[in-house]
Amino acid sequence: MKKALTMTVVANMTSNYSEGLGNISSVQKVFKEQHVFAMRSRESLKNAICVQAGLYDDLETSVDGAAQKLVSEKVNAATCRALEGGYMSTKDLTYIRNSSFYLTDAVACDSFINETRFHNNLYLASNNAKANGVNLQDKDGAGKAGLMPYQYEYDKSMKLYSLTVDLEMVGKDENFNAEADASEKADRVLALLEAVRNLSLVVKGNLDNAEPLFIVGGMSNRKTHYFENVVRVKNGALSITEDLKDKLSEDFQCALLRGDNFVNEDQIVKELNPVSMKQFFDTLSGQVKSYYGI
Repeated sequence: MKKALTMTVVANMTSNYSEGLGNISSVQKVFKEQHVFAMRSRESLKNAICVQAGLYDDLETSVDGAAQKLVSEKVNAATCRALEGGYMSTKDLTYIRNSSFYLTDAVACDSFINETRFHNNLYLASNNAKANGVNLQDKDGAGKAGLMPYQYEYDKSMKLYSLTVDLEMVGKDENFNAEADASEKADRVLALLEAVRNLSLVVKGNLDNAEPLFIVGGMSNRKTHYFENVVRVKNGALSITEDLKDKLSEDFQCALLRGDNFVNEDQIVKELNPVSMKQFFDTLSGQVKSYYGI
């Protein structure tokens, strides 16, 4: 029986932010293949997916030097969905439980081109100046009113990431010899799938539709990101290689969100025969339910 679920996704999403210098924010980046690529880190992506999937709805935190997930005999990965993504608890005894699902960084398909956006809080400062009789044109007026320009790098581009779920590990916590029932296990995996399918991010106050444009995967014997090394997008075109076709033929499927998101959409349809996003996730959800006997 296949004991893992794996998928690789191409989505149009913004990067998350890392270092800042004064009032200048820069997007997170990675250097590879002699180029700089914008990215959304696996930690940021995992947090967004867990929140949207509702896995953090029952999250409780404790502070033991640092804030950490609350873990106890009663609150463990079997009884608390928030712990499905793994934990390390150092309160009293040290307990470690790895995540049952793993993500890669979401790395841009094309190298980074700096697009800097300039903003200010002129309206708020003007409102404050008016209320306090301050003239923004005076030498010290802008400072008194709180006028502050700021800028940040902006990147929204096609990004590639992979997600793999160890179906055997879901709902189990060996630290406390506890295990959720089959229905709960299935619900957790299905919630992750639904979050990936309709992923939506909020970045600096902007709503970001990060749903899949192309996705490939399915149930697998191997607990690894099986398609990570064969899905590539260059200059807006999905690379259709023999290795991608060979892996796809091993009882996997792919889906395409049609809308000319890829310049070679007709070629993708002709050579890979993708299904719709709805059909892809419906099939995968059915396989997950079957695995858990639901």
